[in-house]
Amino acid sequence: MLYNFLVPLADEFQVFNLFRYLTFRTGGAVLTALLVCFLVGPPLIRWLRAKQKKGQPIREDGPAGHIVAKAGTPTMGGFMILAGLSTATLLWADLTNPFVWVCLGVTASFGLIGFFDDYLKVTKASPKGVPGRWKFALECLIAGVAGYVVLSIQGGGLAVPFVNDIVADLGVFFVAFAIVVVVGTGNAVNLTDGLDGLAIMPVIIAAAAFALIAYLVGNTVYADYLQVPYVPGSGELAVFCGALIGAGLGFLWFNAPPAMVFMGDTGSLALGGALGAVAVVTKHEIVLAIIGGIFVLETISVMVQVASFKLFGRRVFRMAPLHHHFEHLGWAESTIVIRFWIIALVLALVGLSTLKLR
Repeated sequence: MLYNFLVPLADEFQVFNLFRYLTFRTGGAVLTALLVCFLVGPPLIRWLRAKQKKGQPIREDGPAGHIVAKAGTPTMGGFMILAGLSTATLLWADLTNPFVWVCLGVTASFGLIGFFDDYLKVTKASPKGVPGRWKFALECLIAGVAGYVVLSIQGGGLAVPFVNDIVADLGVFFVAFAIVVVVGTGNAVNLTDGLDGLAIMPVIIAAAAFALIAYLVGNTVYADYLQVPYVPGSGELAVFCGALIGAGLGFLWFNAPPAMVFMGDTGSLALGGALGAVAVVTKHEIVLAIIGGIFVLETISVMVQVASFKLFGRRVFRMAPLHHHFEHLGWAESTIVIRFWIIALVLALVGLSTLKLR
């Protein structure tokens, strides 16, 4: 909004030239989202506590320590993230850019699905929310629409990391691929959100990596130098990712152990959808699997556990997702969280290295 209003005035007031620069507006988005979370957080948590007398329902088949330690903690803290992310993006991004609206639309829509899921869990005092098939169908519909919009704007190319000038043209199958990426990422982040602060920091790290990726692939000079596909207009998503970083940091302030609030599906589905959408627009879907490797590992652990139990009647892990396995091994919650953060940072650096190793 500021870009659209102030840049046309830059010829008369030179100070407004600052708003032409993505780096300036990305920094502004980070700080704005952070400030919104600090302002919204305390009253939102008080309101959630008043409405959710028993807090988020805890799975009976989960770690025994969670029933006591986490009982009574309110959920739906994802509203805080969505408030900060949306406000900062609308304030600092170029609102004529269609990619901004694609990513905002996916994020808000996934957050709405998560809200209904959280609402049913809280009102029914049960860890069961919206039936899985309905959630999956709605997520696929939203991701499909987003994929179609991206396809109509820039085509259905799939860039392959570590090699030069290889972009596979998926054609109409690009929409199906976009669904897999966006829905898969949304649910992978959801599975990872099981300990205080565990999911939000890898999301922040991934958002920082994709802010850089969006900036580079949206600039014809840098894209040509790095030999990555140039995606006109994608640089504006650096502002969106900056807003995601700020909102994530603001939420972490209240979610740091011991958590005052959980993000719930309202936050985890929205965050995963946001990362997936950015990856689709920037043509770095495969790199997302590297940068978001923590989410991939958590998802694979669940798939392996379910498959092994159904086929052989045996469990590979003491409990899935993976972070619960380490809890059963006796690791402290803070130890698991911080070590997963370190792994997420290393994976992000590996993912970014693909920009040059071509």
